[in-house]
Amino acid sequence: MLATGSQILCLHSLASPFILQQARRQASIIPGLNITEEMVDPYSLTRQLGDQISLAKAFVVIAKESNNLQFAWELSAQIRNSQILLSNVATRSSPLTASEAETSIRDMSLLIHQAKQLHYDSATVIMKLKAQISALEERVNSASVQSTTFGQLAAEAIPKSLYCLGTKLTIEWFKNSNSRNPSFSEKRLASKLRDNSLYHFCVFSDNLLAASVVVNSTALNANRPDLIVFHLVTDGVNLPAMKAWFSMNRFKGITVEVQNIEDFSWLNASYAPVLKQLQDSETQSYYFSGTPDSKSPIKFRNPKYLSMLNHLRFYIPEVYPFLKKLVFLDDDVVVQKDLSPLFSLDLHGNVNGAVETCLETFHRYHKYLNFSHPLIRAHFDPDACGWAFGMNVFDLVEWRERNVTGIYHYWQERNVDRTLWKLGTLPPGLLTFYGLTEPLDPRWHVLGLGYDPNVDPKAIENGAVVHYNGNMKPWLKIGMSKYKGLWEKYVGYSHPLLQQCNVH
Repeated sequence: MLATGSQILCLHSLASPFILQQARRQASIIPGLNITEEMVDPYSLTRQLGDQISLAKAFVVIAKESNNLQFAWELSAQIRNSQILLSNVATRSSPLTASEAETSIRDMSLLIHQAKQLHYDSATVIMKLKAQISALEERVNSASVQSTTFGQLAAEAIPKSLYCLGTKLTIEWFKNSNSRNPSFSEKRLASKLRDNSLYHFCVFSDNLLAASVVVNSTALNANRPDLIVFHLVTDGVNLPAMKAWFSMNRFKGITVEVQNIEDFSWLNASYAPVLKQLQDSETQSYYFSGTPDSKSPIKFRNPKYLSMLNHLRFYIPEVYPFLKKLVFLDDDVVVQKDLSPLFSLDLHGNVNGAVETCLETFHRYHKYLNFSHPLIRAHFDPDACGWAFGMNVFDLVEWRERNVTGIYHYWQERNVDRTLWKLGTLPPGLLTFYGLTEPLDPRWHVLGLGYDPNVDPKAIENGAVVHYNGNMKPWLKIGMSKYKGLWEKYVGYSHPLLQQCNVH
């Protein structure tokens, strides 16, 4: 309905020229109102009201800091009135009219004028806002550090249900030790453990349930599970539980060997530089103390890096001296496809077959290594493409011929003071296998399910192996629910021991 001449005349006596101009422009209803266009239109009353709200919010902050609480309350009340008006406009098909906006714009203008009279001028506002932004940034940084720290603690914690499962299995193992015939079991396994016509996988883990999911998912998706041999290595604490679990579950006929890392007598500080470093009191203090003045991110101060199980991947040829090719799997992966084609891949003379991760600059060498160090700068390209540990095909014949373990030792010995990289496995892996890595099709290994909520669903669906790298592991409460189902389908919650320990 069009405004009458008397209505326009009445508005002229009450409103500013600008509002009068808007009255003429908006006299008719505009169907299909686009509130976004209204907010950016420089001639829109909606835009004018929005700008007033933004300015008034800044004055509220300054009024509170100046202890002028009454004025801050008046501004806040007017802000609410204006916001209600804009909210009502956003739900209809017509723009804000001059008659509707006049009172709010006038009252807010008076308060803004009053704020200026109180010396809330532009310079003061800018100075105050900068101080406010700085304070907020400090609070955000502090909250971020706390969040990361708590997340790290949650990731390192052992869920009570898994502790229960390990305890019950350990008791079961020792209770039935007299009824077992180890010699028969070893003879039955021995031929398969060295047979290079079979498909050999290895997992190094102290997490029974995670290792079980890796084995089970591999078995259920294999075309010939009877040709698969899994080599598991754990520590002395978890050895009985691991042995009990994999002896009482068949996993479609997969052969499973469980070893104790403490039985590898050759793995000592005189042979392995990293073991000598891990036993160093200063290194242990660095990773366990977590002193607040440290500049190192909390993720690099994770005590998991002190576990030799984490570094055993660099000694695979020594652990399995009779094998020629082997697929290494981390314990936080799920296998979704048959992996037997990996054993017929041509690595073109390379030692390590891995999926590259350099689609983003974050995953290039300069993000993992200290290129200000002359030794790193002289030997490596900072823009070289990184790759992922977690699903790797290793040609152990080439590994031995090229003395790759010796290359690893060389770099570890030069990183005693941690100036080349932070203690971990990927940075020395990038150095050790530099020029010796064959890029694999990305579908073989899809990463990010332990930290990235936006992994491409199509990539996950097509992925042969999906990796929960990051702190949000699927067996933890902090794991992302959208990805947990992929892991849980291979747990086997119906098992009596899992039910007794309330594993869910």
